[in-house]
Amino acid sequence: MRTVIKTISGRLGRAASCLRAGRPGQAMTEVVLLFPLFLVIVFITAKIFALLVLVQKLEIASYYAARRWQLESHLNADYAGWDDGTLKKDIEKAVSGYIGFDSPAVTKFLNLKDIKMDVVRTQVWNVITITVTTNPAGVKMLCKYPKQAVCTAPYGQACMDGHDYICKGGKQLEVIKYVPNRDRPIQFVLPGLK
Repeated sequence: MRTVIKTISGRLGRAASCLRAGRPGQAMTEVVLLFPLFLVIVFITAKIFALLVLVQKLEIASYYAARRWQLESHLNADYAGWDDGTLKKDIEKAVSGYIGFDSPAVTKFLNLKDIKMDVVRTQVWNVITITVTTNPAGVKMLCKYPKQAVCTAPYGQACMDGHDYICKGGKQLEVIKYVPNRDRPIQFVLPGLK
């Protein structure tokens, strides 16, 4: 490894001295052949890394949405309209902004298409579901072969889902959080008084 680094740094040093002296430099094999290959590998790695970033952002955003719903929603049915309208829209706006729907560059990098937040109330739990729909990742090189050839044994359904995510898009990533109805202190009211 030390020899490779020494060779590359020597060639770069000679190229720099030629350019300073005004002589045209000769293209190196590393630049002409290997640098484009390096860029392709970096691009594919970045697209796969984007999926990991999206999953982590979904987990953090779902925790935020669940906790905020838990603390700000009401048990009283008189406020259900406000909860389902104003509160839900405000939480969804904050979550979509955090995930990256506000920035075109982040939307393109993470292949974002649509977001939806659902809240289901039960007697004890509130079920908060955040669903993000994705576009195709746009890496044609990885989609050259059919998924049956790529995802042979010992790979299973996870490989098929990953291939569909990268090549077809339209996949839905879903995070579900269960939170109790309320975690805030309730003001004490004597029975019979309002």
